[in-house]
Amino acid sequence: MRLEHFMAAHALRTPAKPAVVVGAQRLSYGELLSSSRSLAAGLRRAGVVQGDRIVVYLPNCVEFVQIMYAAFSVGATVIPVNTRNTPRELVYFAQDSQARVLVFHAESAEAIEALSAEFAGIRRVAVGGEVAGAESFETLRTHSDERLPELALSPDDAMILYTSGTTGKPKGAILTHANFVIGNAFVNVVEWGVTADDVFLVTTPLAHRTGLARLMNSMCLGAKLVVMERFDAQAAVEIIEREQVSAAGMVPTVARMLMPVLEKEAARCASLRHIIVTGEAFPVELKRRMIGYLPQARLHSFFAMTEVGSVTVLDHEEQFTHPASVGRVTPGVQVKLVDDKGQQVSVEDVGEILVRSGEAGRFTTMKGYFGRPDATAATIVDGWVHTGDMGRFDVDGYLYIVDRKKDMVLSGGFNIYTKEVEQVLVEHADVADAAVVGVPDEIFGEAVTAFVERHPGRTLSVQALQEHAKSRIASYKKPKHVFFVDALPRNGVGKVLKAELREMALARLARPVA
Repeated sequence: MRLEHFMAAHALRTPAKPAVVVGAQRLSYGELLSSSRSLAAGLRRAGVVQGDRIVVYLPNCVEFVQIMYAAFSVGATVIPVNTRNTPRELVYFAQDSQARVLVFHAESAEAIEALSAEFAGIRRVAVGGEVAGAESFETLRTHSDERLPELALSPDDAMILYTSGTTGKPKGAILTHANFVIGNAFVNVVEWGVTADDVFLVTTPLAHRTGLARLMNSMCLGAKLVVMERFDAQAAVEIIEREQVSAAGMVPTVARMLMPVLEKEAARCASLRHIIVTGEAFPVELKRRMIGYLPQARLHSFFAMTEVGSVTVLDHEEQFTHPASVGRVTPGVQVKLVDDKGQQVSVEDVGEILVRSGEAGRFTTMKGYFGRPDATAATIVDGWVHTGDMGRFDVDGYLYIVDRKKDMVLSGGFNIYTKEVEQVLVEHADVADAAVVGVPDEIFGEAVTAFVERHPGRTLSVQALQEHAKSRIASYKKPKHVFFVDALPRNGVGKVLKAELREMALARLARPVA
């Protein structure tokens, strides 16, 4: 059960049907199948074999989809990397995944060339123009009647998605073809009622988990996928009307940005029937406003994680009868809450959320962390994935998230781990120590806020520190707010008191600007 087989079957049945639309770029299912197979043959000629890994560092474009399905066709594993990540972060992903190929856009050529030594041994493929030292995407895609070899049943790794931890470097979660097929082709269809007749809209980067999910929804169903090159509220409404979009995935930030346009032009979105949102951190008042403007649509929300897929689902009516809940357990998934001794807790008691769905990698839970057997063994115990999230069940089986993973900020739909930001901040020569927390933000849900101790006599500015962070990590991870302090508050054993820092941040942000 492989993803490329779903797409190929739809191409044979409905070759002329639109498959992917990105701006002026359009591919039918027949064209997508032909081009991805030609690319697959090119990858084979380049020496790519089953089990190899390919990093895809591309903006939203049809080439993103083509190279992904070409990789699947030769049994390679795709590592999608958001182009908002810096080249420095890209180097880490490529090296950690032991990638064989890096596919990037010509617009990124200069930044990648500056780090060429770091990409030694990795074959480079450029999209959108000729780049010295890289093979052209068009050359790789040269038509070929070469028959692709039959793939072994194992390994069936589809993607490696990097997810940061609270300590150390990001870890690559290995997701199998079955993970995506079960979740996006079967579970979503049953829960939401989407079909091949739907038109899906991607409002985020394709490399983001929300974009990938809509891509898999459409390709597994044989539906039409419309991808925004970059999000703009007015453009989104125009695209929904023009392409008759019926199913749109979005994060809270996108929904907030849409509100002013929907207030005036909601009638242009009459085709919308399904609005797919994350269940966590999506304010109920925002949901009410959206449904007020789009009464014909149904809201589908869920609680999910990279490592475990969809855990719970909240139906449309339940959005308002149980607004504080993330829903009830997805059919076929097991969830239990345990205390710090590993014992299952009672109803209404709080415990760590553990998730299981058969053998790891076979259904909805990840196969493990790439190259990290110890981390995998610590996370997956007897098939149960320890999420690190805390929750409670009520008597009717609704799950409530009590606390997210330690020290994580959810901003604009992106998970930002404070440890990663802190490590970058303390690399600055003027910084003695730093601690990062999240604070409420009207647009992005939460904003990264840093408290910084400067070395004695240093006069580091907020802007300089933000630019330092931006040069090393994705821009959305840099602190929006920076407060300089003489000393970070600590407990008796020297641990930073982040709850106290959050209170300090809220108090300072509440003060009127002089």
